Amino acid sequence: MTDEAPPPDPASDLPPDAPAPPPSATETATFGLGCFWGPEARFGAMAGVVRTRVGYAGGTTPDPTYYDLGDHTEVVQAEYDPSVTSYADLLDVAWSVHDPRSSPPKRQYRNVILVATDAQRAAAERRRREVESALGGSVETAIESLDAFYLAEPYHQKYHLRSTPALGDELVDRYGDELVESTVAARLNGFVAGHGDPDRRESFLASVALPPQLLAEVRRRI
Repeated sequence: MTDEAPPPDPASDLPPDAPAPPPSATETATFGLGCFWGPEARFGAMAGVVRTRVGYAGGTTPDPTYYDLGDHTEVVQAEYDPSVTSYADLLDVAWSVHDPRSSPPKRQYRNVILVATDAQRAAAERRRREVESALGGSVETAIESLDAFYLAEPYHQKYHLRSTPALGDELVDRYGDELVESTVAARLNGFVAGHGDPDRRESFLASVALPPQLLAEVRRRI
């Protein structure tokens, strides 16, 4: 009697993470733009953005959680390769996905640009002046210093991807805690939410060689 090879494990066919610059070679932008699920997907589909994560910032309450947020705001961080895209490009997206003339009633969902450097502050203030000039008046979007960022709970990370049948479960099993920092997960989270150029989406999907049943689910969503 001979031992037969076990059937292939579908999870083993999932792609390793896409090559991306290490954190030492990237820069990070932080924005509060309402509920953080949508903005994370929008930034994840951008060329040059290599990692995304959602969390809480902008307040003073120590160790906030979703159900004990205190005075913090839901925010998204977009970590990007500055040789491919720029902070100004991310600012353009941030201003385009919210109405700067109004302020949400809850601090949890306020519109705020949280800057980590003097260069980011200068760029953010310059862009705000341009928006005010275009609108013919002042805007409500705040620009503040980023003092601390608190990572949100796992079920909030890559929300659109996690909500995709089969694909989300497979990638959560594959990456585990590393899903938050995965470039593949960031891209797919953006694509299944409907973002990204169609040709670029197809090129990326071909490069990660998803199993056919999972690839079909991605294409069904986009």
